[in-house]
Amino acid sequence: MSIHDDLILQTLEPVTHDLGGFKVHRTLPHRERTMVGPFIFFDQMGPAHLPPGGGIDVRPHPHIGLSTVTYLFDGAFQHRDSLGTDARITPGAVNLMTAGTGIVHSERSPADARPGGAALSGIQTWLALPDGREDIAPAFEHVAADALPLVEAGGAQARVIMGDLWGAGAPTTTHAATIYADILLDAGAAVPIDDAAEERAIYLAHGDATLDGLVLEPQRLYVLRPGVRARLSSARGGRAMLAGGSAFATPRHVWWNFVHSSREAINEAKRAWKAGRFAAVPGDSEAIPLPELTPKTVSYP
Repeated sequence: MSIHDDLILQTLEPVTHDLGGFKVHRTLPHRERTMVGPFIFFDQMGPAHLPPGGGIDVRPHPHIGLSTVTYLFDGAFQHRDSLGTDARITPGAVNLMTAGTGIVHSERSPADARPGGAALSGIQTWLALPDGREDIAPAFEHVAADALPLVEAGGAQARVIMGDLWGAGAPTTTHAATIYADILLDAGAAVPIDDAAEERAIYLAHGDATLDGLVLEPQRLYVLRPGVRARLSSARGGRAMLAGGSAFATPRHVWWNFVHSSREAINEAKRAWKAGRFAAVPGDSEAIPLPELTPKTVSYP
């Protein structure tokens, strides 16, 4: 038994994919746990700097039953979707794409970022839509960095991406109770992690950090026990993400890019994508085909 068992419920080790030029570390979904609050997918992309002329090209692919949340530390993406959205995201901003009944999108390095080699560093998450809202109309929302609250104290900066934390509330739409924050710690800084959310997890993206004396390893998702309060601190500086919200009463199924409480809804999405019944992305004619075998979650180039 660890002396920190009263603090940490689970430590989720990442599955790391080397995609030829950059790595992706995935901690959700995990064989030991599917969700933390509404978060059902948690990827760290990079950090990486691609060769001159290179970039990321995630071709058009479909989603149902979820919201994707893109948040970058470095680099840029050009998001296009079947609603006609064409939006560039840069560090500190958030792209929230709600799939609902179905949406198709692509994410590519912008053309002006490719000559010197595109940078890539950030977090890609999916949030399952709650019961009664899985089949809402698709939507897209971009929230600029300067519209997200930045809480500063004692050498720490915490940007509230979603929900309410440290007395500040983000304007980003939430469909279920959600907390999500980017915490940047200077050397010697610390921030309190309160017990407001039913389910919470801490993820160390870069640098070093401890949680009530527990040394955190990068690219691990530490699921906190309900109701406990803790203090996140760093000796030399670090960057961590806080994610969570209310637990879901109904399990969610994940297959490729589809999330739903109904397996039949997922099967219908498979048939629809294979038959070409999803709407297209204007100006982006490529598409990722439906996997013939049981796929790894999400599509990357």
